Order: sequence, then structure tokens, then C-alpha cells
Amino acid sequence: MSAKIKDELRALGRYMIDNQLVWGSSGNISARIGEDRFLISASGAWLGDLSRDDLVECSISDSRALGERKPSKEFPLHREIYAMRPEINAVIHSSPFYSTLIACTKEPVFNNWFVESMYYLERVGRVGYSHPGSDELAESVKREIMGANALFMENHGVLVCDTSIKEARMALHTLEVMCRMIIASKSAGLEIQTIPDEMVEDFLTNSGYRPRRRWPNDRRSGR
Repeated sequence: MSAKIKDELRALGRYMIDNQLVWGSSGNISARIGEDRFLISASGAWLGDLSRDDLVECSISDSRALGERKPSKEFPLHREIYAMRPEINAVIHSSPFYSTLIACTKEPVFNNWFVESMYYLERVGRVGYSHPGSDELAESVKREIMGANALFMENHGVLVCDTSIKEARMALHTLEVMCRMIIASKSAGLEIQTIPDEMVEDFLTNSGYRPRRRWPNDRRSGR
């Protein structure tokens, strides 16, 4: 299983480079490979050219890296997400141009513009700036991630998590497109026509694309 997941993560890294969702050696990606294990890109690894050796196995329960390579400095952040949300199987942290630009502002991002934004960006959160790899950053993400599948990390970048590598990849790409649309619409002076909240709720509940996402911090029936 781990070999297959490694190949999927390597393909994800290439996709991110090809679609300008990451640059240089920035960003880190991970995927769960068992109840208590996950793989994460190594420190300094270039996501566009990952080898299998660039993916480090880590423990979820005791914060240990199990391979010889040093994992990304953000691995405590990834570990916290897997520990808190057992349905999450992939985490991406990156700094795409438009998303990071929005992360450097207080501009809100909504999910009621188009179909993909409703589907992939159901709940978008925001955390204040903390240094990369710091305990403070991990704690900030920990406080917000129970109620969001995408986070703006102010003056830093973005983080998305989802049930599979494919879903997380598309959430990241959708977030970047959304941010590009925000900036383009403001530059052009266009007023965006949004989808009414009741229509968003109907889409999420009845569209049939997937079962309605159940949020760990939402006690309302069916949510």
C-alpha cells in the first residue's frame, strides 16, 4: 500500500508544479498509510521531482519519524490533523501565488460562487501568522481544523485536507482559482453574483456528488 501511496504523492507533487500550485522547495504534502502511520515529503524536497526516498514515514501517536530522512519541519502540523480527524487521508500545505496573496490580506473567501467552490471549499478558515514548523502554528491549525477543510495561514500560505489525495489536490486547485477570480473581479470592478445560501445547502445535501460531509465540531443532525 505504501508504495502505491508514494507514487500518488509523487504525481501530486508534479501536478502542483505543472499547475503553479507550488514553487521551488516550498510546500509539503502527506498521506495516511495506516491507522497510526503517514508519509510526508522530506525536509528540503522539491515536490516536482520527488523520489520514493523523499517520502518519510511518520507515526501519528508519538510524533516520531520512522525513516532515515528528516521529514518536513511542518510534520507536527500534519500529524495533528491525522490524529484529530480520522476521516482525513491527505494534507497539502503550499503557497500558490494568488492564494498566498489573499492570505496576506483580510479578504474573505466564500464558497457560493460556482459549483466547484461549493463542493471543494465548503468551509474555509483562517489562522494568524506563526513561524513555519512552530508549535504555535500547529496549535493554531489544531483549533481551526475541526471546522474547515481549507485554511489560509496568514502571510504564509494555505493548507487543505480531505479524504483522499485526489480530493485534496482538487480542493487546493479550486482554492487557487477562487483567489484568482477574487483578484481579477476586483481589478475589473465586477460585482460577483453569488448563489443564495439555501441553494448552497440544497446542493451540498442533494447534489449526489458525494454524501454530505460530516463535520467533527458540528453537532447538528446530518451534518
